[in-house]
Amino acid sequence: MRFGARIARFSSSLSLLFSRNPSHLRRNLSSSATSAKACRLNNECGEFLPWLQQKAGSEISSVLFLGNSIFGKSLYASRSIQAGDCVLKVPYSAQITLDMLPLEISQLLLHGIDNVSQLALVLMAEQKLGAESEWAPYINSLPHMDEMHNTIFWSKDELCMIHQSPVYKETLEQKEHIEKEYSAIQPVLDQFPQMFGDTQLENFMHAYALVSSRAWRTSKGVSLIPFADFLNHDGMSDSVLLSDDSKEISEVIADRNYAVDEEVMIRYGKFSNATLLLDFGFTLPHNIHDQVQLIMDIPSEDPLYVAKLELLHRHCLLKSTNSQTSKTNNTGSSFIIKEVRSRGWKGKGIPQALRAFARVLSATSLEELREMTCEAAENDGRLARRPLKNKDREIRAHCILLSQLNYMIQGHDAAIEMLNSCSIPETSSHLSIRRKMGRDLLAGELRVLQSAHDWLTNHCASLRTQC
Repeated sequence: MRFGARIARFSSSLSLLFSRNPSHLRRNLSSSATSAKACRLNNECGEFLPWLQQKAGSEISSVLFLGNSIFGKSLYASRSIQAGDCVLKVPYSAQITLDMLPLEISQLLLHGIDNVSQLALVLMAEQKLGAESEWAPYINSLPHMDEMHNTIFWSKDELCMIHQSPVYKETLEQKEHIEKEYSAIQPVLDQFPQMFGDTQLENFMHAYALVSSRAWRTSKGVSLIPFADFLNHDGMSDSVLLSDDSKEISEVIADRNYAVDEEVMIRYGKFSNATLLLDFGFTLPHNIHDQVQLIMDIPSEDPLYVAKLELLHRHCLLKSTNSQTSKTNNTGSSFIIKEVRSRGWKGKGIPQALRAFARVLSATSLEELREMTCEAAENDGRLARRPLKNKDREIRAHCILLSQLNYMIQGHDAAIEMLNSCSIPETSSHLSIRRKMGRDLLAGELRVLQSAHDWLTNHCASLRTQC
């Protein structure tokens, strides 16, 4: 069985500006030979791989070395690498996994504590051991909390910079989830002070973020994989980390050729900047996987409110995935829009379910709703999947979407303009970095929204010529 997926939230987690060690600036550029050779002289970097290979009892890599450049820790080619070469193999025995959690701890944990929290406990126990930990070289290589840029570590003022993005609410939800996890495990922590020390919420949040940004899903559940997790992210790469249960190893196969001293990269997943920012603490200046969450609901003043609500529920088009939305409005439904690259009639990137939702919202009579129900029964069972036969009604439905998109576009435009024209001096590198990340996030979402708006505008114009 071969698999290997990065942990990511709601995506279900974020300039290739930061290293996966999110603490440091990074760029999607090959490192220069000068900087790479300087990395070789760093004792910490030079000793890490021999330590891990001794622990594993096998060779991890003969073609990579760990560099500690100004862009953060990353892996470089120590000799020429060809596409198809295996660049590293980390056996399961050299990974930090859930089965390292002592039985007396796991038995006390409440049912429902997530795997990330459990592995965070393993990490915290190793951190408490300090130099006595058998994993000390790895633990010491991990970034400190003040070096991480996941949005859960942003201040209220910094979060306000991305208030227009769904990431704002998702960050609040993520923090709330972590706080609940901490409250649930705190009694266990208090029972074992010799193992965890005086642990506060911020310590747990740091460990949780380290796991959620660095761990991989394997047959062990969730695993921290030393050395492999120094590989930085390239959204265009076809290389991913794979796990082979039969050989009990995790490995990476190069997707292209690399020259000596060139940085070797992989793809964590097809993640948007929203995921990268929330879960990993970095963004890309132009992320081809960017997407936007769009929330649609039935206006409470709609005369057909009850009928539309029942119809959408019956056809599973009313299912909010946003807990904050569901607390205040039980008719909200979440849709993901991707960049619309097609100029044809399909409008790839705009979900069919979203257009169906808009068609239901546009109905002005019970007869129209009955017609949609009959059409679904006569075809594939999906509600309002096909364009409405009445062109005026079809245009009206799409104008509902255009109105919502236009509202979001205006909000993103204003937020970006504020970031660009902000006269507040950047007194810290953190603020400068996070402001840049905020622009990357908002600009990517704006690009997606604008592409959908342009397609719908052209589509409606085309429909009007047919009326």
